[in-house]
Amino acid sequence: MDEVFRALADPTRRRLLDALFKRDGQTLSALEQRSPMTRFGVMKHLRVLEEAGLVTTRRRGREKLHFLNPVPIRLVHDRWVSKYAKPWAAALGGLKRQLEEETMQKLPEAGFRLSESETVAVFEIFVKTTPERLWEAITDPKMRARYSFGVETHSEWTPGSEYTASVPGVIDIASGENLEVEPPRRLVQSFNALWSDDVKAEGPSRVTWEIEPVGDDSCRLTVVHDQLRDGANPELYGGWPMILSGLKTLLETGETLTTPGSLRYSQAA
Repeated sequence: MDEVFRALADPTRRRLLDALFKRDGQTLSALEQRSPMTRFGVMKHLRVLEEAGLVTTRRRGREKLHFLNPVPIRLVHDRWVSKYAKPWAAALGGLKRQLEEETMQKLPEAGFRLSESETVAVFEIFVKTTPERLWEAITDPKMRARYSFGVETHSEWTPGSEYTASVPGVIDIASGENLEVEPPRRLVQSFNALWSDDVKAEGPSRVTWEIEPVGDDSCRLTVVHDQLRDGANPELYGGWPMILSGLKTLLETGETLTTPGSLRYSQAA
């Protein structure tokens, strides 16, 4: 979190985040054109944002695309804002409104438009755990429910097998096929949302989980939600920051993170 605070302290870096907020998935050249500084200066600031996890990159042919990653901002909110909701904490209250209401609601809607008919949402987080433990947290239904709004996901976890996700006895959430299963590094799934008529009408999309070891005891988890139509309902991908924040908290502390999403179905369940 220290790296996140240092990155956000610089107004130039905040302007770069604003530029990606307006149009996600930009190249270095595109960001340079929107900035008064040199190409080297833009590269330097982007490197700081990447090291803080606020920006993540993906390759498209020869191009390197830069995406906003809202997960660290969600973690800042959960750690430093929500528990200080008292009258004397007016400054943090303002930060809560800015981060939670503006950033966390609008960032997931940005996405990168690959074409006139497709949007990609990219999320990245670092977790102090092993690839095997992280894979277990993704595929074990009881562990999954602890950080994913109470949703259990059941499957045989083999290529071509089906999966179902639901809050048992309450609501069906999603279903689909496991397109690629490579434990403990990669899982690709088709995704059919089921929780409302609006999301059902969106049709299938795709979710890719990529686990990369970092050092001896940490992992980089990247979740890519793509094959979304341009202008897709943000409910399809807007919950990922809360889910991934809860996953990180569970694996690193053993505790369940209280988020608006985690409370949504708890009483009914």
